[in-house]
Amino acid sequence: VQLQASGGGLMQAGGSLRLSCTAPGIIFSDYTAAWYREAPGKPRELVASITSGGGTNYADSAKGRFAISRDNAKNTVHLQMNSLRPEDTAVYYCKAVRNWGRMVVYWGRGTLVTVSS
Repeated sequence: VQLQASGGGLMQAGGSLRLSCTAPGIIFSDYTAAWYREAPGKPRELVASITSGGGTNYADSAKGRFAISRDNAKNTVHLQMNSLRPEDTAVYYCKAVRNWGRMVVYWGRGTLVTVSS
């Protein structure tokens, strides 16, 4: 299973982007979904996550600016990013995790977000 992330691009500081992650082949709503990012020279870090029940968690850098949501009818998870900053520049990856007695983890290929000052 390969998750498919999209929506990245070039944006000026202060702008907004919405990332989308689709999950062909799995029932995405059964999984906790998360967005991670990896900036050049830095380790991959968690940006936001959402459980199958809709509970959310955000990195301090994302609180108040980013919002993660799920559209179960479309088997999709979104990351709405507002008030973008140059330090948000990174490759963004989506991840799906399910633990029903056995941990199952899927990653998508990243989508590049570049924020210019």
